[in-house]
Order: sequence, then structure tokens, then C-alpha cells
Amino acid sequence: MSDTTLFSRLRRLARYYRPYQKLFWTDMFCAVLTSICALLLPLLVRQVTNHTIKLPPEEAVWQLAGLGTLMLIIILVTTACNYYITYYGHSMGVFIERDLRNEIFAHYQKLSFSFYDNQKVGHLLSRVTNDLFEITELLHHGPEDIVISLLRLGGSFIILFAIDWRMALVALAFIPPLLLHAGLLNFKMKRAFTENRARIADINSQLEDSLAGIRVVKSFGNEPLERENFSRGNENFVRAKRNSYRYIALYHAGMDTIITMIVIAVILAGAYCIMHDSMQIGDLLTFLLYIDSFIEPVRKLVQFTEQFQNGYSGYERFLEMMAIEPDIKDAPNALALPPVQGEIVFDKVSFHYRERAGDVLSQVNLKVDAGEYVALAGSSGAGKTTLCSLIPRFYEVSSGAIRIDGHDIRDVQLASLRSQIGIVQQDVYLFAGTVLENIRYGRPGAPDSAVINAAKAANAHDFIMDLPQGYDTDIGQRGIKLSGGQKQRLAIARVFLKDPPILIFDEATSALDNESERTVRESLRRLAQGRTTLVIAHRLSTIRHAHRILVLTGNGIAEEGSHEELMARRGIYWQLYQAQFET
Repeated sequence: MSDTTLFSRLRRLARYYRPYQKLFWTDMFCAVLTSICALLLPLLVRQVTNHTIKLPPEEAVWQLAGLGTLMLIIILVTTACNYYITYYGHSMGVFIERDLRNEIFAHYQKLSFSFYDNQKVGHLLSRVTNDLFEITELLHHGPEDIVISLLRLGGSFIILFAIDWRMALVALAFIPPLLLHAGLLNFKMKRAFTENRARIADINSQLEDSLAGIRVVKSFGNEPLERENFSRGNENFVRAKRNSYRYIALYHAGMDTIITMIVIAVILAGAYCIMHDSMQIGDLLTFLLYIDSFIEPVRKLVQFTEQFQNGYSGYERFLEMMAIEPDIKDAPNALALPPVQGEIVFDKVSFHYRERAGDVLSQVNLKVDAGEYVALAGSSGAGKTTLCSLIPRFYEVSSGAIRIDGHDIRDVQLASLRSQIGIVQQDVYLFAGTVLENIRYGRPGAPDSAVINAAKAANAHDFIMDLPQGYDTDIGQRGIKLSGGQKQRLAIARVFLKDPPILIFDEATSALDNESERTVRESLRRLAQGRTTLVIAHRLSTIRHAHRILVLTGNGIAEEGSHEELMARRGIYWQLYQAQFET
């Protein structure tokens, strides 16, 4: 990475301080103050050892009292500053972490289906948790550690040179090997920390996948297999972590060795000077105190380099994610889609997935009148779900155009487009929370009365009232406490509450038993009244009453007509119907 790129990225990172400038500069002021206090104490000790103790007892007592009071004040100021740095400095870090998390979560919300088709949830979670923590640790501790370290390091050297320049040179001679040691290991540490993040993301992904599918795991008795898979990922993490610890160990062991050598060299040189009457014992004591004051900032700088590698590698991953542009977004001059009647027109629409060769849909022409009930039939992979997913722009057409009431959907704002489309899927997703909260998701802020009316319209009110707390019943993760039919009716109630002019039913009853299917089908029929409705169904019995049935194949729309017309034609639809009802 070029220095210019590094500088620009760090400058971009620094902008997160802007909302908290008062906190930041107060934190820096306290850091400066603690550094000054740390430099003053050894000077006061030198005053006591070299001068005060040589004064007459009466005079020495008053001077000791004054110096002791000054030392106490310095200690109190240092304590207050350290409290501020620890509490308010960490609070600033938490605020920044919150801002970063909001930013990346908002970015996740913008990304298209095609992005999530190729991502693991665990990896995305890792960027929101582990990476952001390391970034904010760097943003909080980094500046104050640098300020404290440089002030104490620079101040110590100035004072050491003032006391005895020869002794100062002895200490200074060890700085080049110290910096060389740090520089050699920096790059290796950075690579190791980056690898750690990748491995912990793999573990998160494995864990999320296994726990989300725990019922499948147990139904197949595959707990040993899951433990083996998790253990394999865990071992990969251990290897990566041990590799990073090896570099950290080399780093700290080398630093401790060099620092100890500085102390020994100063003691030996100081003893030699005292033997030849060129230094007082008090000066050597003061020198050793400043060596300690010099060693501590060196340690902090060591920690900072480690912290910088952690935080900056996390920030690089953060930037990588933020740099991903959503495939589908509003055009620069996009307008809000006005309330529509629901006419949908496909004009020579073709579509293919990026990772697959060949078109899923090719040159499709289709007109669905406002209020019409149209069903899509065909074998798996014919493009039924894909065709419906193009209407709310979950995916972008490769060529051609889709128009709603004459408006090209690429020219209108996504939010206004999707607000007028309701979707009920086979795999219903319910959020952890109550029944009321899940239905209200269709129209956030809707009053309880509207939620209850929507539930009644979806034939869901009666079973909801039989639940332990009625509408306030917690339904568990993904609605695990409910049956398939109950979950479908809550999904339908959610769309009733949304009240859109266009509906898409994606195999909404294919996984239900006959009794649940009849109940859900009645709810769907009621919901579809007066709305433009597209229904995808593998159970052909559920679409017999559609105004029009489209039969999709790999070559596009092969047949269309009513159920009776298609059966009389004895073509593809007839074959599908016969195959489904063979005994």
C-alpha cells in the first residue's frame, strides 16, 4: 500500500472524531497534563536528594513540606486526568463504535440480493463486532498513547541530557536497535492479525449456520459431524492465532531485553562516574527514575504498533465492505412512484445471474392488467421466482424494461416502488418478538386496531387469541413456536396491513398440509381481491381459479390461458397437471 493511500485512509478515519471534538481535545489535554506531571516528579526527587537533605534541619523540614505538598498535588492531578482519560476517553470510543456500526448496518441494508447470495452471515457479523471494536480501540487509545509517549520520551531525553549528556548517550545508543526490531516485525504482525479476523469470521459463520439449522442437525443425528466441522474451523483459528502470538512474543521478548539492557548500561555507567566523582548518587537515582519514565512510553509505543495493526487491518476490512456498491439503487433523477392501479408490462425482458452462463429469462413479453390474478406454472428452474423478483427490483433486468402503470421501474425510487408491492413467500421469515410486532412490520406505527383487523382478514385472529399472551406472545426465533400454517397467516396479515396494490405469492402454500392450505388459500384469496396478483405455485390445484395461467419453460412463456383452456390444449400444462395428480 502506498503512503498516499495510507494517509488518505487515516484522514478518512479521523473524521469520526468530528462529532466528539470537545471530548477528544479534553482527552488530549489530560494526556499532556499527565505527561508533564510524570516528568516533574523525578525532578522533585532530585531536588530532595541533591539539595534539600543538605540544608539545616529547620530549613530542610519546611522545604520537604513544600515539596511533599507539590508532589501530592501532582499525584491528585494525575489521578483526575487518568480518570477522565479512562472513563470519558472510552466513552468517546463507544460513541464512535456506535457510529461505525450504524454506518455499516445502513450499508448492509442498501446492498442487493446478489450480494447476499454470495455472503456468509458470520463473516458479515464479524465485521460489525470484532473489527469495529479493534477500530475504536485504536481511535480511543492511539492518539492519547502517542501524545503521552512522545512527550514523556522527548521530555525525558531533554532532562537526561541536562543532567549528564554522556549518560544520556548511553541510553540513546539502544534506540536504533529497538526501532529496527519493531520495524522488522510490524509487517508480519499485520498479516497475522488479518488472518485472525478471517478465521474468526469463518467460526462465526459455521456457528450461525449450525445453530440456525439445529433442528435439521438433530433430526439427522449429525451432532458429531457438526462438532467435527466446527472443530476443524476452530483449529484453523488456533493455528492463525498461535502464529500471531509467535510474532507478538518475539516483539515483546526483544523489547524487554533491550529495555533491561538500557537499565543495566545506565547503572554501570553511573557507577563508573560516581567512582570518579563526576556524578552524585542523587543524579544517578534521578537518572534511573527518568529511565523508568523513558521505558514506559516505549512500552506504550510498542502496544500502539500492535494496536495499530489490529485496528488498521479491521478498518481495511471495513472500507472493503463500504466500497461495495449496491447493484441496484435509485437513478440520479428517480422520482417517487405515484399510487398505482397495478398494470405490469414486461417488454422484451431478459435476465441472467452474473455467476451463471445463459439467460434465465429471454425476451419475455407480458402484460398483466390492473387487478388481474395471474398464476405462474412450470418446472423448477424455469424462472418463475426470478420473473417475480424483477418486479420489485430485487434483481436488475439484463435487457428490456418492466413498467408499472407506464412507469419504468428503473426510473422510480426503490422505496416508493417496493411500498406498493406485497410479497408472501413459502419460506416465511418472522422476527424474534411478539405476534403484534411481526404483523406491525407491514406498516410500522400502525395502531393496534389496524393490526387486529389485518389479523382477522388473514384468518389469524382466532389462533392468536388462543396463544398464552395473545398478540403479546413471543413467537421465538423465526417464529419457531408456531406451525407452518400459522406463520403463513401472520405473513399474510402483515401484507394485509401494508395494503399494497400489487401482490406476489411465491409458492405460499406448497409446504402446508391440506387443512392449513385451505385456510391459507382462503386468506390469500381474500387478500387478492381488487389487487394485481402474481402467484407462483407448484401445487397446480391452488391456481385453477386464476384469471390467467402462464407456463414458463427455459424458452420463456410457452403457454397461457385459463385452467380449462390449458387442459383442453393438452400441452405442457396438461402434462404437469397429470403428473402431479397421478396415483
